Amino acid sequence: MEIRALCIRLLISIMILLDVQDEKVDAVSLLVVPNRLQFFEYEPFVTFHCEGVDYCEVVQKFKGTIKSCNKTNERTPTGSSCTIKNVYTDDSGEYWYETGGGTRSNIIILSVTAGPVILESPAVPVLMEEPVTLSCRNQTASSNNFTADFYKDGRHIHRSSTGNIAIHRVSKSDEGLYKCSISGVGESPESWLKVSDMTHSSSAAIPRIIA
Repeated sequence: MEIRALCIRLLISIMILLDVQDEKVDAVSLLVVPNRLQFFEYEPFVTFHCEGVDYCEVVQKFKGTIKSCNKTNERTPTGSSCTIKNVYTDDSGEYWYETGGGTRSNIIILSVTAGPVILESPAVPVLMEEPVTLSCRNQTASSNNFTADFYKDGRHIHRSSTGNIAIHRVSKSDEGLYKCSISGVGESPESWLKVSDMTHSSSAAIPRIIA
């Protein structure tokens, strides 16, 4: 009986520790400004913000190589930030942040392209039942007066004369890999649209509607 009681207490302790760890993960986040996953090469900047910690190191993984995002690394009142100025294709890759205490944030996959087309989709997860707009952007056009085709998981899902696709109430089935193409111009890289049913404390500060 004593052994059984000890096992039960041990199991409860493990469950409590797991709950604490989950809260720790939920409390930290890597955010991107501008709030999108794709950039044209030579755009002026992209900034990564660490939230939920006093200080962090932003890390990049590209073609199997892991390095610190050390273009600039500045402390901000809400945590830390890393700004990459004049982005290049080599700035593509996975980004996350780490702290000395072992905390690791979510991963953001950034795509920087030398091509003329990108898909503007939010870098932060979209909450279920919220609206979101994905935009196909032509680097050589000053307006969205062009027809764009949108694809999800390799399948054509929509043709738009305004270059946008609107999802009015996001569901888990909307999660997936999206890209767009413009006839005679080119197609964008693919980016993952993440759908979440968890309220994020900092998500309200970042717009999910991309005009």
